[in-house]
Amino acid sequence: MTALAQSIVRSRGSARLAVDAGLILAGSLLVAALAQPEIHLTPNVPVTGQTLGVLLVGATLGSVRGGLSMLLYLAEGAIGLPFFAGGESGVPGLAFATGGYLWGFVAAAVVVGFLAERRWDRTLPGAIAAMFVGEVIIFAIGVPWLAQAVDLSADDALAFGLYPFIVGDVIKLLLAAGALPAAWRLLGKR
Repeated sequence: MTALAQSIVRSRGSARLAVDAGLILAGSLLVAALAQPEIHLTPNVPVTGQTLGVLLVGATLGSVRGGLSMLLYLAEGAIGLPFFAGGESGVPGLAFATGGYLWGFVAAAVVVGFLAERRWDRTLPGAIAAMFVGEVIIFAIGVPWLAQAVDLSADDALAFGLYPFIVGDVIKLLLAAGALPAAWRLLGKR
């Protein structure tokens, strides 16, 4: 039960701790970088590359490192680094309209990482299924949170917090799902 990063980087003892810390930091920085370009299709939740990053981080780092990476990402944003969508930061970002999506990133990374550790990321159908589960988790936490935060009905929350993002998130899901089996094939050729 090995995630991609564990297969590429093999280390022991104190070197392993340093490598793990570096991987966790790199995952948080990837999601932060992918959060910056944004498109506003709805007033409350922008379209960004964050979910692509979350799926890739979870699958490549595994459940523990992936989850820790997303917790670090939230901490980095909470302390004021401009890491959330559009360069936003601060604790309020974790509590208001987009907070549920951000917390959903942690759960999604853990679950996608867990599935990757069970080899779901080795084939395209398995990777698509794992990434789909990750996306469902993000929206299952984010949409109800959005409804509560801005006092929307369930229908309005879906209209503002899910429907506009389906096409983009399917594309991101397919990109992430296609990258993992390809990376495993490359790794196998080494």
